[in-house]
Amino acid sequence: MTRLTSWVESANSPDTDFPLNNLPYGVFSTNSLEARCGVAIGDMVLDMAALEEEGILTLSEEPVFDVPYWNDVMELGPGTWKLLRERLMGMLLTGSAEQAQVAPHLVPMADVRLHMPMVVSEYTDFYAGRHHATNVGTMFRGAENALPPNWLHIPIGYNGRASTVVVSGTDIIRPNGQLKAPDADLPSFGPCKRLDIELEMGAIVGTSTEMGEPVTAKDADAMIFGYVILNDWSARDIQAWEYQPLGPFQAKAFATSISPWIVTTAALEPFRAPTPKREFDLLPYLQEDGDTLYDIDLSVIIEPNGGTQEVLARTNYKEMYYSAAQQMAHHSSSGCAMNAGDLLGSGTISGAEKSERGSLLELSWGGKEPITLADGSTRSFIEDGDTLILTGHAQGEDYRIGFGACSGTILPAVKYP
Repeated sequence: MTRLTSWVESANSPDTDFPLNNLPYGVFSTNSLEARCGVAIGDMVLDMAALEEEGILTLSEEPVFDVPYWNDVMELGPGTWKLLRERLMGMLLTGSAEQAQVAPHLVPMADVRLHMPMVVSEYTDFYAGRHHATNVGTMFRGAENALPPNWLHIPIGYNGRASTVVVSGTDIIRPNGQLKAPDADLPSFGPCKRLDIELEMGAIVGTSTEMGEPVTAKDADAMIFGYVILNDWSARDIQAWEYQPLGPFQAKAFATSISPWIVTTAALEPFRAPTPKREFDLLPYLQEDGDTLYDIDLSVIIEPNGGTQEVLARTNYKEMYYSAAQQMAHHSSSGCAMNAGDLLGSGTISGAEKSERGSLLELSWGGKEPITLADGSTRSFIEDGDTLILTGHAQGEDYRIGFGACSGTILPAVKYP
């Protein structure tokens, strides 16, 4: 598919994240406008609440855009999602008869503050990237036992905290926790010393199900509203002490960052990619009908306090072993209800090469191989004042579908108790 042209000139640049082919959904405010739904187009944001108020674009009898979340739109279902995208593309396309009506409701991106694009109903994080799981398993259990026996049969996951999912640009306070050094007899309490990122994609569930109503991977794919870039911040030393036998808890609960724009599955359709060849056939409920991953280039960038940005790693979402549709199918297989606004983290996305690893734990091999930055300093894990930035886009012939940055700056831990 080639780039569609818009009368919004900035949307026609091959370097913009937000061409007419994209039209991602977010929430914005300005000095004079309260937080409301908006759509990114080039270097502008289309005020959906204003269009709705003037009757230019409505989806239902009740307003759905004058609120600081897209959950109400999700609840209207896939048929309405398709109608909305068609209306937006029609009114923003070059030569649109609606240009004069719509143009006054464009707000410069430079003048807006971006907020969480939805209310996160529940948050579940998975461990579904084979290269990451193999690297971590090799570090802690050796190469022969790197993958748990169930890993090639089931998307492993855990229930996280929706309350601490935050939008890009939110500062992250270094967590305190209970720690135990390998040579210590007893644990201690204090700031995390091995703070890390996890480069992930987040899938947003758009269609609710009832308790006791499982869905297959084939059904789940159509129920996903869109995707964001996700950073599942991780306190590796807290995790090492607490995770047995029930897995991550405080090491993950303190913060998860997401990019501010929801890129719809419709915008990503031309970039579908297959899941990898399997050693074992998956059970029927996990088998897909077609390609359910996406070809999305991803980068990890660090900006030390007062320094310049540099890329630490580059990888691609198509490296995943399990897709979001398969993760959702497994999540619901017990009869667990899914809600519009549920967020599913993909798990860390790493490739086969060292330059493709999506966490500092892997890049520094558990701290044994520190990373040297351009200023001569080294990193095994994140230091106070560091800003970590995750970016991603799907590359078309002369356009790209971008997500905007997912960033956070680390602040010192709170002194407690």
